[in-house]
Amino acid sequence: MSLKIDNLHASVEDIEILKGLTLEIPKGEVHAIMGPNGSGKSTLSKVIAGHEDYEVTEGSVTIDGEDILEMEIDERSRAGLFLAFQYPHEVPGVSNANFIRAALQSRLPDGEEIDAVAYYKDLYAKMDELEMDRKFTGRSVNEGFSGGEKKRNEILQMMMLEPKYCIMDETDSGLDIDALRVVAKGVNAMRSPDRGFLVITHYQRLLDYIVPDVVHVLYDGKIVKSGEKDLALELEEKGYDWVKTELAAA
Repeated sequence: MSLKIDNLHASVEDIEILKGLTLEIPKGEVHAIMGPNGSGKSTLSKVIAGHEDYEVTEGSVTIDGEDILEMEIDERSRAGLFLAFQYPHEVPGVSNANFIRAALQSRLPDGEEIDAVAYYKDLYAKMDELEMDRKFTGRSVNEGFSGGEKKRNEILQMMMLEPKYCIMDETDSGLDIDALRVVAKGVNAMRSPDRGFLVITHYQRLLDYIVPDVVHVLYDGKIVKSGEKDLALELEEKGYDWVKTELAAA
């Protein structure tokens, strides 16, 4: 069982960004993608999630064998996909508690209702784990939040929804070391044989806290190199020009 991306080609405004990307994330594993600006990292996450600005021209994306490219965004979410945004959106007028509760309710069979007491007990426990003030339950989603608060809120949503596959698009962006530690703690608490992670990042520092099983290098719209966690250290030391030089020599 896996999130499988096969020969994926995708464009935005007739410019091809992904150029035959192939990748498989089995359940139980954390895969990291690193790459220079413009290589297609955020495009990959948005295409998988179903962003309307991107056109898939070839290839497939499946979750446990089920094709998701023809699904609407909400259907992809209910199929078990979660995307933590690099820049989380604000949702004025909708409280955190109601937002998460509505997302959970949408996954229940018709006629079944969430137990409010059990819901808040679970919500508060996870907020405590993320060192979030419980007052955030009544605040509008991400409105007026600091960068670190928004990222913690994304992880809170992920922890409550318990998806099969979590895609984290530069979640470390804008985080100080304390916020990074707390966010990583929440992610690590979710690691499970029944869940896969795709962690997209520019920097190796995140991978000190969320240790990946596999590291991939995305360059010019393709995965060009894969290896164990030490590959991230090598990239940090040598930079992406090293990858470019290796490709030219091949």
